Amino acid sequence: MTPDPTAKSNESTPTPPLDEKPFLDARAEAKSRYGRFNLAIIGNSGVGKSSLVNAVFGRDWAKVGTGLPVTRGVQYYHDESLGIWDVEGFEIGSMLSPAEQLRGHLKIISERPANEQISVVWYCVNASSARLQQPEIDMIRELDAQGLPVVLVLTKVDWTKNPITGKRDVAHALKEFVEWLEEPVDERGEPLAIPYERVILTSTTDRHGKGKGHGLGELVAETLALSPENDQDAFRIAQRLNLPWKRELARPVITAAATAAAAAAAVPIPVADAVALAPIQLGMMGRIAAIYDLEMKTMMSAGALAQLGVQFTGQALARSAFKLIPGAGSFIGASVAFALTVATGEGWMRLCEQVHTGKLDIGKVTESWGDYAPGFLDIIRKMTIEKAAGGAGGDR
Repeated sequence: MTPDPTAKSNESTPTPPLDEKPFLDARAEAKSRYGRFNLAIIGNSGVGKSSLVNAVFGRDWAKVGTGLPVTRGVQYYHDESLGIWDVEGFEIGSMLSPAEQLRGHLKIISERPANEQISVVWYCVNASSARLQQPEIDMIRELDAQGLPVVLVLTKVDWTKNPITGKRDVAHALKEFVEWLEEPVDERGEPLAIPYERVILTSTTDRHGKGKGHGLGELVAETLALSPENDQDAFRIAQRLNLPWKRELARPVITAAATAAAAAAAVPIPVADAVALAPIQLGMMGRIAAIYDLEMKTMMSAGALAQLGVQFTGQALARSAFKLIPGAGSFIGASVAFALTVATGEGWMRLCEQVHTGKLDIGKVTESWGDYAPGFLDIIRKMTIEKAAGGAGGDR
């Protein structure tokens, strides 16, 4: 039987398929706006540069996009959010001094596109050497002369743990080296200028090759502090150690989407038409996926992505639980739309965190979404909080 096009009940009207385009467009826009963070890592082969990248950024840099051999001793690896300039230490036997070698490398890099320019340098030295050679000092001076902030990273630190106090400690020779770095002097006892910003002791595993290592949080915090302001959000996105930074970026996105949803429902819309909020909420989800550096399109089919959007944006919830929400009735007003969008955004953010940290296999997202999608109790709580705060979600 052909449906009557003049029928008043929206409950009998088939819901059009949800388009994933708002999600993909919003994610692409966010990635373009945040840009790419470029880090230069300088040090000799075997110093542990690759392990640092893997520990801080969650990437095996052999898999960070395609390695681009720029010139001898310089390699550039990149993906959407992270660029790594791998610069080898000075070449023994070269006709050029270490500073001249590095100057040539930096000149080549400076001629690359704007989205490949260096923000911060990690100059890596194996902690077991417990010394800084003159060529290394010369290279650090050259970096400073080029206006690049340098973190002196001591790698592969062998930490010991006091069985009584639980505090970590290092060998006496390394302590003396660090003390010398804090106030360096030459062989005559004269002050020596080594213009790095800070020395940080790091390890990516414990002495048995296990665990998460130490000093990495300090390294991440210092890198952010030294980054140009325009590159700081890109670094927050590229790094994998500090989840609160990502939440700080995601929450304004959630609030903006919730405000837009409230505006869209300023004139209450039928419960059955809750899918009208989907483009707003899918856009929010795309931006949050960008913040968590998740390439959902390559991880899931377009159909699965759209279905996930249906599940998360409350279409099923609208047809079942909305009528249980006090004051909702058969229509969705601004306060309900605002609360639904906040609850959806926070649930999606939690899911993204689980995928981002490797606790949830992306292949199981469509099976697990129910653990993160909002229920009507979540919406009631958000409505209560918003009304108490007197925010934008209140019904007009």
